[in-house]
Amino acid sequence: MTIAKKYQSGQSFLLITGLILGISILGLSLIASITWGAADIAFGDIYQSFTAFDGSTNHLIIRTVRLPRSLIAMLVGASLAVAGAIMQGLTRNPLASPGILGVNAGAAFAVVVGTFISGSSSLTVYAWYAFAGAAVSAIAVYFLGSLGRGGLTPFNLTIAGAAITAFISSITSGILILSQRTLEEIRFWLAGSVAGRDINLLLQVLPYICVGLVLAIALSRQITILSLGEDTARSLGQSTALIKILAAISIILLAGASVAIAGPIGFVGLIVPHIVRLIVGVDYRWILPYSAIVGAVMMLIADLAGRLVIQPSELPVGLVMPLIGAPFFIYLIRWKMKR
Repeated sequence: MTIAKKYQSGQSFLLITGLILGISILGLSLIASITWGAADIAFGDIYQSFTAFDGSTNHLIIRTVRLPRSLIAMLVGASLAVAGAIMQGLTRNPLASPGILGVNAGAAFAVVVGTFISGSSSLTVYAWYAFAGAAVSAIAVYFLGSLGRGGLTPFNLTIAGAAITAFISSITSGILILSQRTLEEIRFWLAGSVAGRDINLLLQVLPYICVGLVLAIALSRQITILSLGEDTARSLGQSTALIKILAAISIILLAGASVAIAGPIGFVGLIVPHIVRLIVGVDYRWILPYSAIVGAVMMLIADLAGRLVIQPSELPVGLVMPLIGAPFFIYLIRWKMKR
């Protein structure tokens, strides 16, 4: 075995070990999220709620409130982190994320408009509005970004995303100001929260999240090559247009499902891929699974912090994430500038 092969073998072993460690931390975070909250519940009650359910208050809290909430937080964190990683890889733009490139804003706008017109406040209906809004917004950003000088450059894409986000957000705010009823119905959803979601809603969006994650993992090798530049990808025989379309579908499924179930939540898709790249490098076959794990852990911790910091009240996770994400992001920017 050559030195290069020994090095690659050792690196793969370390990365696999890191995945196992990350999954263990994720499991502990999930248990903590189910255990801690406004109501003090012993760990033994948690175990019995799944093995010997008796309909008691503690068992009902665990099975109908905390478990769905924790699972949704985990899936939303994983989905947003993977979507952000794909967007950064495709565009070669370190600022790309569902929040900055207008995907979250488009989904929120569609939900507000749909609620304003139909008067529906069902989270199930929100899902379809969010998917449509995320798709239209993503297409608009890519179209506008490609019109600039030099084509679809990271700079043009960022400017297009900022413009679309500002335009859509202003219209959304205008509708909410004019319609007090719409504001009352969706204001908590707009803050970004996983509270009050049940297992049925989770099961409705789960197929979309699973398809998005599987598609993302299947494209990981192609995204790694595409992140090196389109000319390099074409020289290696890649169909860049097809890869971009499939990756865009994955982003829309992941971001649309996340916004539908939890509202617009920022920073996860922006900072998690940067943190992960510091650990695993530039290979998206490792970046995507690591991003899913780190994003899930971060969302669980943020939601748990929101429940514990001002008991018996709580903060929506969409308000807690900036408090956690902003310092990380500032540190990453300073670290990259020093390098």
